[in-house]
Amino acid sequence: MIFRELGRTGKQASIIGLGCEHLDGKPYDQVKSTIDAALECGINIFDLFMPGTEVRENISKALGARRKDVLIQGHICSTNIGQQYDISRDMPTVKKYFEELLRLCGGYIDFGMLFFIDSDEDYKNVFETEIASYAQKLKEKGDIGHIGFSSHNPITAIKVINTGLPELMMFSINPAFDIIPTEENVLSLMEKGLTPENLAGIEPKRAELYKLCEQKNVGITVMKTLGAGKLISPEHTPFTRPLTVAQCIHYALSRPAVTSVLLGCKSPQEIHDAVKYINMSEAELDYTDVLISVCGKDNSRSKNRSGTLLGSCVYCNHCQPCSSGIDITSVNKYLDIAKLDTANIAPSIRSHYQSLAHNGSECTKCGNCEKRCPFGVRIIENMGEVEKLLG
Repeated sequence: MIFRELGRTGKQASIIGLGCEHLDGKPYDQVKSTIDAALECGINIFDLFMPGTEVRENISKALGARRKDVLIQGHICSTNIGQQYDISRDMPTVKKYFEELLRLCGGYIDFGMLFFIDSDEDYKNVFETEIASYAQKLKEKGDIGHIGFSSHNPITAIKVINTGLPELMMFSINPAFDIIPTEENVLSLMEKGLTPENLAGIEPKRAELYKLCEQKNVGITVMKTLGAGKLISPEHTPFTRPLTVAQCIHYALSRPAVTSVLLGCKSPQEIHDAVKYINMSEAELDYTDVLISVCGKDNSRSKNRSGTLLGSCVYCNHCQPCSSGIDITSVNKYLDIAKLDTANIAPSIRSHYQSLAHNGSECTKCGNCEKRCPFGVRIIENMGEVEKLLG
């Protein structure tokens, strides 16, 4: 297994984690065998948003003394009043369900996640009520280690990040979601199929969110990696062909600030299939052809859409190897983040760039990287710009 630092939490999380939602309603033996397989494969981060008592008890029982070996994302505001999954912002109800989760998880939750903040109304109902302060009190008491939140909306998520409260975010990331305009109905557009006319390249607000998280050292854990299975289905993929599970994982892990993808596995076999990612070749993980097939490698697109993939680094590594040994993808990431606010570049971004074994000043301008880039990124120009900003 490979581990990454999760934002500024100080925790090391496995790059593949377990989203436990598909264990809901399953018999205990299946829950235990799946969790056993996850732990045996080195998976150490679990997301447990489901509000039902039975699934929580089953997971707790399956972990047993191994609870100390895992990081749990537990969600504040996830409830199932009347046996119906729901979101509640009623303080007594919120406390009841979260404190039950605390009890079942040994009195401690690693990451207390403010649940489902997708709209201005959600934001107000959490950050302008007792709920945000409740999370802070839980952290002060030591009941939770760190405060996070979950969201599917980049505009609202940016607003939450800028409060300075969260240390991590759970967000929906996959190649389809990232190229669908924020104002569109994501699920409806995926059903219709993706074409150059209804896309906006890498959606600017989503790109901004990922860079902002990297800038502020807010770690990202990923949900909807497979687009509810649509992206890997020949019948339901919105692309010209389905992606593989590994390609979806690789895409998400290539975004700035992403630490771990949380896959909804419900059996040992699904766990083992997921962790095959670790040993796959770059060719097996390459997702660029699928993006090019719908976004194009040129500017031929609907005039009412702004931005294409042309000129934008999607961190695919096709530019490598560099004759000077420069990690071009990392350099481009740090440049993109620095350009969010060139007057107030985070010291950590400058430090990360300067700690690279080779930097932009070593570019010989041979041009081989630009010849290999599928998206026409002006890499040589970027090497000079990054040196001015971060060198």
